[in-house]
Amino acid sequence: MVTSRTSPEHSPSGGSTAVAGGIFLSRLAGLVRESLLRSVLGLGPAADAFAAALRIPNVLQNLLGEGSLSASFIPVYSRLLGEGREREAGRAAGAVAGLLTALAGTLTILGILLARPLTMLLTPGFGGTKLDLTVDLVRITTAGVGFLVLSAWCLGVLNSHRRFFLSYVAPVLWNAAQIAVLAAALFGSWNPVDAARAVAWGLVVGGVLQFGIQAVAVARLAPGIRFSLAARLPDVAEIRKRFGPAVLGRGVVQLSSYLDLILASLLATGAVAGLLSAQMLYALPISLFAMSVAASELPEMSRSTDTALLVERCHAALRRTCFFVAFSAVMYLVVGESIVGALFRWGAFDADDTRAVWLILAAYSLGLPAIGASRIFQNTLYSVGDTKGPARIAAIRVVTAGALGVALMFPLDNVSVVAGALSGVDNIFGGGETPLEIPGVAGAPHLGAVGLALGSAVAAWIELWLLTRLGRRTVKSFPSASASVAPLLPALAMAAVVGLIIGSTTGGLPPQLSAPLAVTAAGIAYTGVANLTGIGEARLLLGQVLKRYRD
Repeated sequence: MVTSRTSPEHSPSGGSTAVAGGIFLSRLAGLVRESLLRSVLGLGPAADAFAAALRIPNVLQNLLGEGSLSASFIPVYSRLLGEGREREAGRAAGAVAGLLTALAGTLTILGILLARPLTMLLTPGFGGTKLDLTVDLVRITTAGVGFLVLSAWCLGVLNSHRRFFLSYVAPVLWNAAQIAVLAAALFGSWNPVDAARAVAWGLVVGGVLQFGIQAVAVARLAPGIRFSLAARLPDVAEIRKRFGPAVLGRGVVQLSSYLDLILASLLATGAVAGLLSAQMLYALPISLFAMSVAASELPEMSRSTDTALLVERCHAALRRTCFFVAFSAVMYLVVGESIVGALFRWGAFDADDTRAVWLILAAYSLGLPAIGASRIFQNTLYSVGDTKGPARIAAIRVVTAGALGVALMFPLDNVSVVAGALSGVDNIFGGGETPLEIPGVAGAPHLGAVGLALGSAVAAWIELWLLTRLGRRTVKSFPSASASVAPLLPALAMAAVVGLIIGSTTGGLPPQLSAPLAVTAAGIAYTGVANLTGIGEARLLLGQVLKRYRD
């Protein structure tokens, strides 16, 4: 029998804080891992191979993992718990676990066996030893992805019981296993190829650890859950009905990710690794401030039968998300180069690599507010059972991003960063069809990936507009993202000015010092102006800070 014990995390702010805390620690560990990875591999061929090997097997995790289960399993399981039907909830959870294990296991085996054709399909620009290394790494990393899929099932169970922190902090173990290998490679001066293979095995070990710690928690919280293959149970049938469109929606998003990989593999060396580094930073505020709120709100929205309460929760979640995500976007735009330098500029990662990754990050950041709001709107629609609409809209976003990315990436790949300056700008619209090689500058980073990021940013705003239209047709009084962002404009402008001033006056300092100074000063100015203009989130934040100071 499944118990319905809960924790102090049950309040909206408590749940999102717990999720944000777990995500913060896991993302911090991820940044350490990425920093060590760039130091050991730089933006060379082994770095591209490892980046591709991380992305290719993730089709299983992204299709069958957290996103799909959040849209299908959590709403049904949470509703059963809310109705006091713990026995039915346990049977449904056990059946989903069994079916998911069988499906993920089968696909994992196929992924290992078909590693070479999959790699050739998804990285058509790779060849020779770079292709062979990528194939070897894909075979290794695929073995660990199945455990990450089961970790997502654990997350669904724990979140439905309002136990948020553990699931989102568990990836620290996944990162820690790789960090240990990278530290050994750094101090042992391993060559990049050997280091990449060793880190891939560290990824497998980390996946086992991430699943294991959550599985123990699930066993203690819901000891009545038993794995089965009972696909015909009524509640399981409802989950399957929602799961199909959710997987299609996630598949479309995954297609976008693979499209970026395919296109980046056609660009100059370093494009794949640079794109991955920028995406890690880009995903940080989305995870901390959008996913944390959305994840904690989904079980509560799914339990609610009052439309007015649902809209109220959606609006509150939207305001909290926009307050933090919009500020993050401004910081990435105005002091992003210092942020990238503070995290990655050491070892094999030089100043030109730093500027190239920042430009990719800045392009992505133009769409950050739209992505944050879209996450809230998607979960609101999931809570009322609509998984098909967001999936169709995601398809439109992918097509738009791909078309714009293709149009922009090849011209921009004629531009390189050399000694901090952009070289080849005149060739953007009049250059050759292949990336420009700078005489005497071996391995200069090119900017083709910036085009992919720009396409993604534009598509994000189109997705938000379409989700808003769908929400207004589905839910009465559905909120608007513009109503949450517009009041923030004076505070965002002040943050940008302060960030630029501090960034320019501390330019002579190491980025590890200048970046925190600029972000902190801008954050204080942003919160102060937001408080003066009546933004509730700023008042709450200042109140919490003053309370801790007094205590």
